[in-house]
Amino acid sequence: MQPDASPAMRAVPPGQVTLSDRRTQCRWSVELAPYWLAAFPVTQEQYTRITGQRPSSIHGDGLPVEGISWWDAVRFCNALSRHERLTPAYRLPDGDGDGDVIAWDAGADGYRLPTEAEWEHACRAGTTGPRYGRLDDIAWYRANAGGRPQDVGGRVANAWGLHDMLGNVWEWCWDVYDAEVYGTYRVLRGGGWFDEEWSCRASVRRRSHPTVRLDDVGLRVARSVTG
Repeated sequence: MQPDASPAMRAVPPGQVTLSDRRTQCRWSVELAPYWLAAFPVTQEQYTRITGQRPSSIHGDGLPVEGISWWDAVRFCNALSRHERLTPAYRLPDGDGDGDVIAWDAGADGYRLPTEAEWEHACRAGTTGPRYGRLDDIAWYRANAGGRPQDVGGRVANAWGLHDMLGNVWEWCWDVYDAEVYGTYRVLRGGGWFDEEWSCRASVRRRSHPTVRLDDVGLRVARSVTG
């Protein structure tokens, strides 16, 4: 891992990804420009260095931070951006409150959450199947995690150098899940340490209210390619 709070970033090439929704049976394709994505989920050490907080239920510097809400995640992105003297990507309501309105400055060079299209494109890393490798080689999940999260980077990375895209902790994405039915619920991707094999697939979507904190949900940061 990095010796400070700065995440190791990997360049993700442009491409197209097709998303689907089980409720509506809709499928849609998204064209993606190149971007940067962290090689690992944010660790507890990184989160504590930036925020001074340690919210996780099981403590360990190399463990992925969990027990954070979507609002915690976007605040962390802004705090990390300010720490590295980058332009924050988000304009938050009421001095970083938990209101319903948030603006994303797409031209900012700071850290942000990936969109779910970016997340799935990066997870697949050019593959077309449900996973980018044999599950026990690439992911911590119910059958091998021992009932708890594990240190990040302990499983094989995908072809683009990204670890733990499946298993260990679910990761918050920017997108609203299904506003017509679930209102402000946000998308989670990736599967977690307590999930069965079925949930640890590149296409699986989960949802949660943006204020909820769960012990199998963390984050991974992205950055736009600017300039």
